[in-house]
Amino acid sequence: MFAKLMPGRTTAAAEGDVVVLLIGMRINHFRGVHHWLPVMLAMVRMLRELRAERSRGLLGHVLLTGSPRTYYVVQYWESKERLYAYASAPDMFHRKAWAMLNRKEKKSRQHVGLWHETYIVPEGGYESVYADMPAFGLAAATGSLPIEGRGRWAADRLAHRSGAK
Repeated sequence: MFAKLMPGRTTAAAEGDVVVLLIGMRINHFRGVHHWLPVMLAMVRMLRELRAERSRGLLGHVLLTGSPRTYYVVQYWESKERLYAYASAPDMFHRKAWAMLNRKEKKSRQHVGLWHETYIVPEGGYESVYADMPAFGLAAATGSLPIEGRGRWAADRLAHRSGAK
């Protein structure tokens, strides 16, 4: 139940480019639960589907809340191609959920807002440090290693090159 703490300072073991998808919803009207609850449950179902089929490319995710109205997921993907393939795959739930949302959009629009942002971060454009933390975020998605493996300073970690493309 409780994640194992990794003592000391660690960094994410990510190699190459990192694909980060932020996706979320905002409850605009709490009373419209029949509009926003299906959206929330659809995201949970998609995450469950992706955990069951690791070959689809989702490396890991973190569920977060920005306020009592705003919920979002930080997702780490193997590549933008895998992300696009999942989003458009006719056999996966995302397509069904998107079609369902588009049918209800005019009625739901006032009750629930949706958003996403996608970032393709090239190697050398990210670094991380975790102090006495369980695996979290990028490290939970890609593994972690002692900070010395990438450098004591942020500039050293940003200068790391794996040779992966």
